[in-house]
Amino acid sequence: MNRNKFLFFLLAGLTGLFSFPACTNLEVDEKDSVIVENDGAGFKGNGPELLASAYNDLGAFNDQANIYSLFEHVTDEMIPPTRGVDWGDNGVWRTLHQHTWDATHAWILNSWNQLNSFAFKCNQILASTDPAPSAQEVAEAKFMRAFYRWHVMDLWGQVPDRGVDEGVEVNPRVYNRAEAFDLIVNDLNEALPDLPVQGPSGDPALTGKASRAAANALLARLYLNKAVYTNDDPTGNYKFENADMDKVIEYCDAILADGFSLEDDYFDNFRTTATKEIIFQVPVGASQNRWMMTLHYNQNPSGWNGFTTLADFYNKFEDGDQRKGNYPTPDGSEFSGIGRGFLVGQQYADDATPITDSRSSKPLVFSPDVPLAGAATEKGIRAIKYHPADAGKIILMRWAEFMLTKAEALLRKGDSAGALEIVNQLRAKRGAAALGSLDLNTMLDERGRELYWEGFRRIDQVRFGTFANTWSEKDVTDPKRVLYPIPQQALDSNPNLQQNDGY
Repeated sequence: MNRNKFLFFLLAGLTGLFSFPACTNLEVDEKDSVIVENDGAGFKGNGPELLASAYNDLGAFNDQANIYSLFEHVTDEMIPPTRGVDWGDNGVWRTLHQHTWDATHAWILNSWNQLNSFAFKCNQILASTDPAPSAQEVAEAKFMRAFYRWHVMDLWGQVPDRGVDEGVEVNPRVYNRAEAFDLIVNDLNEALPDLPVQGPSGDPALTGKASRAAANALLARLYLNKAVYTNDDPTGNYKFENADMDKVIEYCDAILADGFSLEDDYFDNFRTTATKEIIFQVPVGASQNRWMMTLHYNQNPSGWNGFTTLADFYNKFEDGDQRKGNYPTPDGSEFSGIGRGFLVGQQYADDATPITDSRSSKPLVFSPDVPLAGAATEKGIRAIKYHPADAGKIILMRWAEFMLTKAEALLRKGDSAGALEIVNQLRAKRGAAALGSLDLNTMLDERGRELYWEGFRRIDQVRFGTFANTWSEKDVTDPKRVLYPIPQQALDSNPNLQQNDGY
């Protein structure tokens, strides 16, 4: 008997999956392995165990590098300044911000390996026989495969696929973007009838699993971006069809019917007590990277003094908007220490005393201006959504996104009044003044205000046609950058892949 064992490590998958810079010492909390067997008579695998492992793979979204970086560092809402030798890392961050990456970029390779290995594990779940997955577990696996493939399709425009019984000598077939769109939609449509109805819950064991609301949410994202994903030219001239926008509205209404609503306090979404808005979240690991990646060394807890927002993006917020943040007061009349939202100006310790920058011996004052290279340690406005005092799990889908998604679909159909009504409902809950009118530019700005640093900005900028614009120290306007290059190692190993134009 020929017995082959394949060992799949969570968050590791393929060679070179983790290659972290010195100043971002990440602890991966969730590690385990699942052994699946092929004894020559067909694939054997434990479906339930593999499904649990597939959910644990979502821990990759806790990381500040790799997948997250490909959606955020390339946009107009985040900048990774180099401070002396800190965050230099051979230019791995700067090239993302400046749109000068190539096919050897570490985060592009790592993300490709992660996402494709995660999707392959879902193939294994569906082929498992010892024991086979239940009908609900099959539906969950199809949702998870769709979720991972959606990322691959969005980032690279090509989706490779290998059968579980195919050896390494078989070159994986490759689906183009339009074909992948249809495959992903088909998985979700097949999954929907057998997925559980899961409304708002504060239990990540429930909201960390596939549900009908999560499937409807992913379908809404897909159809909102269908003009991008199925266009012959990935760089633009997207045609948003009314029929697709009708589907977006249908899926958003289905989410609402499961009982989701807005939190009264915007930052409650990111606490452990979050309930009303959370549709799908990472079920494992900690969200500490989201504050460590931005807080200063002298704050408590001490951070890595890394990423900041851009002044132009910060200026999109009005005073009184909850989403802009709340700040410590020097007399301690409200609270002291680390605020929520954007941290700007003098920073304070927990006892309300001003913090001093230990490197410069100056008051720690976060300023809006920040260069990409040669930044002083205090430069740049920081953003805190997941607060170290009460952070919840990393959110992957929440209701406010789909309010704005429905509003955008209405706007693209020509119903600006209906879209404006929804946007103003959201703004009223967030403490922002009502808008008098709404156009696509304003719609993009509102999505930025609501969803900043949550991993959506690249998708939005591509869809709205602003990804090739210039912003702080990003002057590359190459429209082909809407897709990442296929990593060179992948091209070398699979001749069915073709490099994307421009690389």
